Amino acid sequence: TMDANIKVLNQTVDNKLSQSTQQMQHQFNQSIGIVKSITEKIVELQETNKQVMSFSEQLKNLEKVLTNQKQRGNLGEAGLQLILENILPPTAYKLQYQFADGDVVDAAIITKEGIIPVDAKFSLDNYHRLINEDNLERREQYEKDFKNDLKKRIDETSKYIKPNQGTMDFAFMFIPAEAIYYDLLINTVGAVKINTRSLIDYAFKERRVIIVSPTTFAAYLQTVLQGLRAFKIEEQTKDIIKRVEGLSKHLDAYNEYFLKLGNNLATTVNTYNIAGKELKKIDKDIIKIANGKEVIEPLQLEKPKNLNE
Repeated sequence: TMDANIKVLNQTVDNKLSQSTQQMQHQFNQSIGIVKSITEKIVELQETNKQVMSFSEQLKNLEKVLTNQKQRGNLGEAGLQLILENILPPTAYKLQYQFADGDVVDAAIITKEGIIPVDAKFSLDNYHRLINEDNLERREQYEKDFKNDLKKRIDETSKYIKPNQGTMDFAFMFIPAEAIYYDLLINTVGAVKINTRSLIDYAFKERRVIIVSPTTFAAYLQTVLQGLRAFKIEEQTKDIIKRVEGLSKHLDAYNEYFLKLGNNLATTVNTYNIAGKELKKIDKDIIKIANGKEVIEPLQLEKPKNLNE
């Protein structure tokens, strides 16, 4: 019948609507989850972007430091100070040490034998130009400039060697960049082969300057530290010997006065015994006069024994 068909049709439509509603609800929930996940990812990306921007800013600041000669020098001095503070006691070094003639060196290590000057040098301008240059002609010029820079730094460091003002006959030239120091050792700057060994020989043989990096400088300082400890033990030993010598003098003086006291006591006892004998004679004289008995028997004392016997 028509009513039955309409009823079946309505039921079919209701079922379809119900299924569609469920599917829409499921898809809506999935969409919400996707939107939430995307939002979280966006937040994470924003945080990452902030960190990248912060890191980029720090790199820019570092680049400014490394490209500015004065700030680069400050960075080298800070590295030098950090190593000294971590290895040596505060009394074993001075920062910005001023000589009697007015010259100021970045640091001075104080030892028993004398002062060791330490100057922090940081030559990077021509170093970077040499590394990044592909043109052979310009590279040769930068190589020459780089070697001249180092030679000037060596000469500047050598002027702090002042034996007449209490320094040792050598000084440390501190290069705060391990890469540059390593390049000096292997005669290579980046991929460029240059002769830097002659500079190291020139520094030590002609200028008495020892070129050090943070690692090698720390090793040298360990040797200095051992020397300081040995010196401290030596000074303590000298103090002990001095005190023992003082004690020996006091014991000798005490022994001298003790012997004098013994001799004086012996004289006193001897005098006492003689006086006792004389007193006994007097007693006998009195008895003779009075026709009586002896009544006085003086006590006899023994002399103290001679301590030298």
